[in-house]
Amino acid sequence: VDKVRQEIKEMCIDANYNLGEDVVKAFKKALETEESPTGKNVMEQLLTNAEIAKNEQVPMCQDTGFAVIFVELGQDVKLVGGDLNEAINEGVRQGYTEGYLRKSIVDDPIKGVNTKDNTPAIIHIDIVPGDKVKLTIAPKGGGSENMSAVKMLKPADGREGIINFVVEHVKGAGPNPCPPIVVGVGIGGTFEKVAYLAKKSLLRTLGQPNPDPFYAEMEKEILEKVNKLGIGPQGFGGKNTALAVHIETYPRHIASFPAAVNINCHATRHVEREI
Repeated sequence: VDKVRQEIKEMCIDANYNLGEDVVKAFKKALETEESPTGKNVMEQLLTNAEIAKNEQVPMCQDTGFAVIFVELGQDVKLVGGDLNEAINEGVRQGYTEGYLRKSIVDDPIKGVNTKDNTPAIIHIDIVPGDKVKLTIAPKGGGSENMSAVKMLKPADGREGIINFVVEHVKGAGPNPCPPIVVGVGIGGTFEKVAYLAKKSLLRTLGQPNPDPFYAEMEKEILEKVNKLGIGPQGFGGKNTALAVHIETYPRHIASFPAAVNINCHATRHVEREI
C-alpha cells in the first residue's frame, strides 16, 4: 500500500498543476469556432493560465478540489503493509501539503472545522479481473460540484425527457460552474448509482464518444443544444458553453428512470496511473 500512497501523493500535485492534453486540445478546437470576441479572449486567457501553471508548477485554480479517487483493484492483487483507504488518505495528505494545494475539507458538514490536509478523500473501489491496480484522481472544485442534480424521471419520459432535463439544468447553472464546462450525465441504476455514473463519465478522455452509437448521438445532440444557450466562456456569451457531454448508463428498475448531471468546470482535472 505504500506504493499506492506514493502514487496518490504525486497524482494530487500532477492533476492540479498540469491540465490534460485532451482538455487543451478541446480548448484550441473551441477557439476556432468561437465567434464572440470576449469568449475568444476568455479562452485564450484560460489556455495561458494552464501554460503558466504547467511551466511554473503551480495550481491552475485556487480551488484545488475535493480529492475524488477511483480505484480499479485487480482481484488477483494482494495488498500488504497497511490499510488501503488510509494509504490513499495519507497520499492525499502529503500531496496537498507538499504541493501547496488549498485545503478545502471540513470534518463535519454542519460544524465545519477544516481538517487542514484536504482529507478525507472520496474513495470509489471497483474489483476487476487481473493483477493490477489502476488509480484515477479527479480533484473536484466546489463551484462546479454545486451545480449537480439528480432527478427521478418517469420511464415514459424517455430519451427526450433526459435531454430536456440536462439542457434545462445547464441553463439554470449559467456561469456558476465556470464554463466552458464538461457535462457528465448518468442514466439508470438507482438514486445513488446514477450520481456515481455521472461523475465517472467525466473521467473519459474529453470528447471520446460513448461506445454505443445511440448514446453517442445523444451526447452530440445535448452538446449542440447546450451550446445554443449562448452562456459562453465564463458566462460572457458565445458558442462554447460546453466542451463535451459524456453519458454513462446502467440497467434500471422497470418503475424507475433516474438521471443525474455532474458538471466539470473548464479545469477538468484527472490523472490515471497503473501499478
